[in-house]
Amino acid sequence: MLNKKLISTAVGTALLAGIGATSVQAFDLSANVALVSDYRFRGITQTGNDAAIQGGFDASFEPGFYIGTWASSVDFGDVTDGSGSYGTMEIDYYAGWSGPIGDTDFGIDVGYYYYQYPGDTIDPTGDYEEFNITGSWKDLSVGVTYSDDFYAETGKYWYYGADYSLSFAEDFSLGFHAGYNDFDDEGFFATDETNYTDYSITLGYTFKGVDLSVAWVGTDLDDEDCWDTNYCDDTAVFSISKSL
Repeated sequence: MLNKKLISTAVGTALLAGIGATSVQAFDLSANVALVSDYRFRGITQTGNDAAIQGGFDASFEPGFYIGTWASSVDFGDVTDGSGSYGTMEIDYYAGWSGPIGDTDFGIDVGYYYYQYPGDTIDPTGDYEEFNITGSWKDLSVGVTYSDDFYAETGKYWYYGADYSLSFAEDFSLGFHAGYNDFDDEGFFATDETNYTDYSITLGYTFKGVDLSVAWVGTDLDDEDCWDTNYCDDTAVFSISKSL
């Protein structure tokens, strides 16, 4: 089986949890749950192209501070020599501040993320941290993420992402995403590749408070970069989620 230390870009789409929301009240607590046909993080599957169940909790405080946690099932395969386990869960913890820049349509979000893999006993484990800053203008956002020692101690890592979303025809939405992954050292992939691009287009529909979506997600990586698997190929991802 493939080594988790290689096939995972580590995870967590805490980004899907709506962590930047600021309540108009002094304190706001929310939760979310989702079922997805494939857990893709920055274009690469975290579940071997299989389904995942996900959920999280978020708390926000005036004037724009937030804190939360988010979890997902993962599947990085079996350890062939029986020396340990890769674990079957990812838990993300995050905190930060977001808010408008003066009386304008511009905003900023500064956050910290910690990704944990309970049950991962392979040395080095996958746990790592990231720091993020994102600027927004109306429905457009652009952000930079940095890790001083990425997943499984694979070195410094930068991520540059841009998102644009719009609503139409009442209850429908369309989202566009593009990201650039830049690794400081070789060794993360099966080849000497040190960077790649990921992208997605997502169509969403809200029906009686339930969010349904279909996304086309992909990367510009070749199969040989991804250990001769289809883990980085373009694919359709379906999801059903509910905010509580």
